[in-house]
Amino acid sequence: MTLKETFPGGIANLLPQYRNRRARLTGEDLPPLNVDFRPLAAIALPPQDIPRPEGLTRVQKKRHMLLGELAGHSELALLHGLLISHLRKHTYPDTAPALFLRLWKEEEEWLLDTLPTRWLISAAITFAEHGETEEDRNLAARMNILFSLMKILEAERCFSGLHPQEPFHIRDRQKAQLPMGMQGFSVLKGDLEAHLLAPLWRDAGKAPGCGPLVRQLLHLLNEDDGTVFRRFAHMREKAAEAR
Repeated sequence: MTLKETFPGGIANLLPQYRNRRARLTGEDLPPLNVDFRPLAAIALPPQDIPRPEGLTRVQKKRHMLLGELAGHSELALLHGLLISHLRKHTYPDTAPALFLRLWKEEEEWLLDTLPTRWLISAAITFAEHGETEEDRNLAARMNILFSLMKILEAERCFSGLHPQEPFHIRDRQKAQLPMGMQGFSVLKGDLEAHLLAPLWRDAGKAPGCGPLVRQLLHLLNEDDGTVFRRFAHMREKAAEAR
């Protein structure tokens, strides 16, 4: 069967799916705006109850899920996860944005040193809508696009049968045109990676809220050996050795 459209009816038909994922979390209040963060960092999370208890509110269900994902972390890491979960919705508690921003202002070093990378990415994305400055919101929105497209690309690659660390062979390249009339990318000589990543690093120096977070993520991206950028680097290295 040949598809005439990737998304039947057009991109507008994705809006209901987008909205359904963003219904408000209800059932439990956030801590007050003046909550002391440091004691929370010292409280280890309890074990996750398995199976999940019945009759939980939406917030309690989210907390239960986070207890599994953040096992070994602290109540402060869980609060950070709950704040992001609230702020991903169309509506959220009035204090959620201020609590999130205060947490990153006061505990940035702890968050950068402690949180799993997945939650650092989620935090950067959250700044796209809730950053205090235009520089923060603009930079975070671009990071959202970068990591969302990387996730789609790397997820499709899983079906290639190759490990993330295994580059493709240059000799196996297909000559088919890129979609939508885009010009090809020269793996060996192209500068698209520099044009994509260098401005993010540059503009992180102008973003007071999420700039250090973005530079930390770009540093982690540079060190990760399973990204498309690292595979291209290996392909260039092999080509240079062959020459």
